[in-house]
Amino acid sequence: MSEAGLRERKKQRMYEVVSEVAIGLFLEKGFDAVSVAEVAAAAEISKPTLFRYFPAKEDLVLHRFADHEDEAARVVAGADSPLGALRRHFLDGLERGDPITGLNDHPQVRAFYALLYGTPALVARLYAYLERSEAALAEALGGDLQARLAAGQIIAVQRILAQENWRRITGGERVADVRADALAAAERAFDQLASGLPHLT
Repeated sequence: MSEAGLRERKKQRMYEVVSEVAIGLFLEKGFDAVSVAEVAAAAEISKPTLFRYFPAKEDLVLHRFADHEDEAARVVAGADSPLGALRRHFLDGLERGDPITGLNDHPQVRAFYALLYGTPALVARLYAYLERSEAALAEALGGDLQARLAAGQIIAVQRILAQENWRRITGGERVADVRADALAAAERAFDQLASGLPHLT
């Protein structure tokens, strides 16, 4: 492996380790009760080093979404039917119980999402992530106004579907009991998108 590749792997590993340490502390004590200095000490790095990797405290948590930020854009890249590709990808995520779809009741996933949605600062930061996801998708769809409008609708639909699944899971329902409804709701939602965005089908 090249030296540049090795450096990149070490950097990525640092992101993951520090984020995991931080999330563990936040789950144990609460987001607002843990300082950045405390996270740095627990991760055995300096505070300035931590800020080089994570510009804001909220990013320590939202790093888990980093791989998903341009996911929709990657899915449509080269697809003959962008909306069809996104539909298949979302439905596959539901079948796999991908946490990003809200259809996952693993205790660690539930604890993470409870932390996320129970912390106003994290919810606000999450919307910045969604805006970047939307912008990346719009660019992949052509970058013009029509593409931006389409991307806004698609990202909103996926977010609302995931939130509904999460609402039911946190309400005490089992994934096995929610999955059929979640799949049907996603199919209907993408059908509605297709009727309004025929140029993407």
